[in-house]
Amino acid sequence: MLPTIIASSICLGLAQPSAAPPIEASPAAEVPDPERLRAWHDLLAFEPQVAGTEGDHRSIEVIDAAFDAMGLDSEPWWFRPLLSYPVAASLEIVENDAASQVDFDDTAAPTPPGTARRGVVPLPIRERNLLEDPATAHPGLSWGWNAFSGSGEVEAEVVYVNRGLEADYARLREWGVDVEGKIVLARYGGGYRGHKVRNAEANGAAGALLYTDPADSGTGRGEVWPDGGGWANEYCIQRGSVLTRSQPGDALTPFEPALPGANRRPIEEAGLFEIPVQPIGYAAAGAIMRRMTGREVSSLPGGADWQGGIGVPYRVEGGPDLRLRMKVEQERRLADTANVIATLEGIEDPERIVVVGCHHDAWGFGAGDPHAGTIALMEVARAFGELARRGIRPRRTLVFAAWGAEEYGIIGSTEWVEAERDRLARHGVAYLNLDMAAMGPNFSMSASPSLRAAARRAAAMTPAARDAAGRSVLATAETDDRSFRPGTSGGGSDHVAFVGHVAMPVATIHAGGSAGVSYHSNYDTLAWYRSVVGEDYEPALMIARYTANLASLLASEAILPLRCEAVARDAAEKVRAIEVPPDLAILSPRIEAIAARLDRLARRGNELDARLDAMAAEGAISPDRREAIDAALLALDRVWWDERGLFDRPWYRNLSIATDRFTGYGATSMPILAEPIADGELDRATEGLSRLAAAVGRLDAALDDLLEAMDKATDKATDKG
Repeated sequence: MLPTIIASSICLGLAQPSAAPPIEASPAAEVPDPERLRAWHDLLAFEPQVAGTEGDHRSIEVIDAAFDAMGLDSEPWWFRPLLSYPVAASLEIVENDAASQVDFDDTAAPTPPGTARRGVVPLPIRERNLLEDPATAHPGLSWGWNAFSGSGEVEAEVVYVNRGLEADYARLREWGVDVEGKIVLARYGGGYRGHKVRNAEANGAAGALLYTDPADSGTGRGEVWPDGGGWANEYCIQRGSVLTRSQPGDALTPFEPALPGANRRPIEEAGLFEIPVQPIGYAAAGAIMRRMTGREVSSLPGGADWQGGIGVPYRVEGGPDLRLRMKVEQERRLADTANVIATLEGIEDPERIVVVGCHHDAWGFGAGDPHAGTIALMEVARAFGELARRGIRPRRTLVFAAWGAEEYGIIGSTEWVEAERDRLARHGVAYLNLDMAAMGPNFSMSASPSLRAAARRAAAMTPAARDAAGRSVLATAETDDRSFRPGTSGGGSDHVAFVGHVAMPVATIHAGGSAGVSYHSNYDTLAWYRSVVGEDYEPALMIARYTANLASLLASEAILPLRCEAVARDAAEKVRAIEVPPDLAILSPRIEAIAARLDRLARRGNELDARLDAMAAEGAISPDRREAIDAALLALDRVWWDERGLFDRPWYRNLSIATDRFTGYGATSMPILAEPIADGELDRATEGLSRLAAAVGRLDAALDDLLEAMDKATDKATDKG
């Protein structure tokens, strides 16, 4: 029997479809309801849902049934990527005079009967079960693990490497510290965990421990869970993939979807790590650090910021008397999982699609990551399904996507984009991402420049956005356009393939600010979420209403609400922000010439935007006239697309933005030029300048096309000059 929230949404028949009313009313934003959001949370965060497992498959069935019940055309899109799963793991302190002293509550890692050994201390590698939250005892939960770790057993000395960034290893070399053959201890933060492992392996480490430091997300931030607050307690462990490649997606099918029967390259060519990797909490890290005898970081040049929140002096070397033994065994295999794709076809321009998405897989229950966003996705989909039952359908097609295997390396959305590459390149309007979206009261978002005007409008469109759930949105949006772009969408979630591979405009929508974190841990449960984020679901309501507003604009406005001026202005700012070293100063005049041309295009774009706004307000343009205008507006973001892609990263085909190659989460602006300049490569930088100049030329031509389309729409023969 379907749960109430699904059964009550079953479509018994659609009224005669009609064009959407003026978007000022945004009827879709009036539908979301906090009780429904809570019910979605109960429905989705029901068991551990690691991609490719039975729990994952049950989640796919539930989401598909829910979309069907809304009256949407829903279908699981099955694919078969390379995934990995834990088989066994252990971590021990060995051969230390004080090793028999246990200085933490070791109930989380009991030594099996008959296996106790003198001088050996097993360290905890999973969270404690909590009486306050019975979900933490679910048999489907596992110890902490990092997907795509190498398998093996290592016994070695330990070296603390701070955050394990390239700069940290450079500092270690300055201090005369060699990590070759050692186990490195790296704290989370500062970049993608996979890059920490890449740096460890590249520097000859035999194994890597990744730990959560209390200064970052534990006792140094506030009261911990469940002892009065929501921050990470000493046993909380951040899981996560360490898959590290030049592009997201399946490791064996670059550029092509990982469908059953796909042509896969040998796993030996995938560049996977060989060293074992184990994530731990700060109970285990503290037990190691208390036994380290090497130099204190505070005594070394530039080492002051290496000190974390564990209550001991942080030391670089463990010393010869402190050895660790770690064992990691994982299975790498092809596994079946699915994206759930639900479609509401547009009635006037069905080929053009607006995609709203959030992943559905998790490392555990996923109450926060991802389902704080998935519940908003489901409620937005329900809102548009409800309107369709009333006979109000969007002009353009809406696609609601629950992505699979995001946690393993943004796999599901990437494979779908690769499969739909040509369609999205021609007809994709925008992608809105809701990953982990409702985690607190403070609204924030990142958006492609062409989307920013619509993003601001969506914030203040309806009375529903002005209630308690929308205060943060309005506070952000009512400043100015420059303030309403707190970031540029970089890496780390399902928007990457849309913006990076096919150059679609994207927005990532989020609300944070709650006092705590349960990220990728066994504590990411409904009990944690409702205690820390709240029982009222106001953040999720805010996100759902805002997303409904923005999706309404994109899917139903008579003229696409993409705008020109910000595209050129943003590009000019980013070109000028590239730091050119003295030995490449010969490039500076050409760089400034490109920026100056973009300045001129921004001024021209401002005039075109004003005219577009006036035409949209009048609303008396025939569909055939709108078609040419919309086509020209879609071209604004595609001007940056280049089939050759970036140097060394050809999958990234957007010359204006890409995932930062060092952190994996941030964004690099104008990477076709910024990256070779940063590498000191004059020839590549010169080529990058030429390719960037060609893209700016395409932007100029796109503005010409837009002006011509507007002239024809108003039956005027305005001089383009």
